[in-house]
Amino acid sequence: MNIKKMIAVGAMTAAAAAMLVGCGGQEKQAEQKLPDKIVIGLDDNFPPMGFRDDNGELVGFDIDLAKEAGKRLGIPVEFKPIDWDSKEAALKSKQVDMLWNGLTITEDRGKQIAFSKPYLNNAQILVVRADSPITDRAGLAGKTIGTQEGSSSVEALDKQADFKNSLQDVKKYGDFVAAFMDLEVGRIDGLLVDSVVGRYYMSKKPGKFKVIDDKMGDEQYGVGMRQEDTLLQEKLNGVLKDMSADGTMTKLSQKWFNEDITIKVQ
Repeated sequence: MNIKKMIAVGAMTAAAAAMLVGCGGQEKQAEQKLPDKIVIGLDDNFPPMGFRDDNGELVGFDIDLAKEAGKRLGIPVEFKPIDWDSKEAALKSKQVDMLWNGLTITEDRGKQIAFSKPYLNNAQILVVRADSPITDRAGLAGKTIGTQEGSSSVEALDKQADFKNSLQDVKKYGDFVAAFMDLEVGRIDGLLVDSVVGRYYMSKKPGKFKVIDDKMGDEQYGVGMRQEDTLLQEKLNGVLKDMSADGTMTKLSQKWFNEDITIKVQ
């Protein structure tokens, strides 16, 4: 075989291999099917994203959004409270199919799970009692703050090494509501909390708390799924895009936050 023929054969072989790889990826997704039911894992004490009302019913922004997404996908959804600190394990072991409850998209989490496109803006804020003499993060030096175990607040605090090292202690709670209760009675001096949760809780108890720093980290919320569930991820992204485009997300945001803090899903 002459050199020209060898080059031609080599090119054809490479092209065929590339086609097989591409087809393999498409076939792998084609082999997938959407579940008959989507079990959504959540922290059921995370207002206003997902929490229980006075009648014990699950309500919240993410609850409403997930229910609407389920309708558009044609798949019923079931909500399952889980230990939020072990959420990735619950997802991987197939106890749940999605994590949908104010889940911040982070690089570390992205190594373990797949995310939908972001749909909501969030930030980390520092909160103290309204009667506290503390007015900024420097004033918390030598003090004890609280946050939620397994939350993105923990990661945000780790990124603020100088501030973290200045603290006497960091107390971690199962949920932010319990942390706010301890802050109110003086068991801790401050609280690092998701803005959407903190500001909602504070609005229910006017005059009790104040924000002393809202620059502890900007974030975005997304829905968590298993990395292999690419078909489900693709379909959910399409539904989120539609709900963003037709105003459904804006309407729900106005309902729960009195303003539109959603992200236009592309």
